[in-house]
Amino acid sequence: MLSRRTLPCQTQRRARLPIGSAPEPSRRHVATADETREEIVALYRHAVAHADITIEALALDEVGRVPWWGDAAVTLHHVLVHLIAETQRHAGHADIVRELIDGAAGLLPGNDNLPPADQSWWLDYRQRVEQAALDASKRRDQVLLIMKGG
Repeated sequence: MLSRRTLPCQTQRRARLPIGSAPEPSRRHVATADETREEIVALYRHAVAHADITIEALALDEVGRVPWWGDAAVTLHHVLVHLIAETQRHAGHADIVRELIDGAAGLLPGNDNLPPADQSWWLDYRQRVEQAALDASKRRDQVLLIMKGG
């Protein structure tokens, strides 16, 4: 993954779907119908073991390259921050899917760790959060337009 070390960073899935060969950019991150849960979990555990070895072997300021990120040099610190953000994002997605499946929200049955509120409060809260996300997206688009000289 990084600089002078030779570590087995290409997973089996990446080897099967090299960059540029997938039908869509993130396809190499999707389980296929012929993969079992055991195979997917084993692949995940392999990635975790590889990450543990990499983190142990390299300093945070070690510079290297992540092939599927392009030619830019990055530090191990940058890679770890990226992975933390990705993990947080996907854990949130999984939580939303679970809530949609069973309707449960919060920490535990009987102790949801959520503010005591009625349905109308939650609807208003959801609308405020959604509006904040929309506003942030517009600001981001405006910044990108300015950066492009528009």
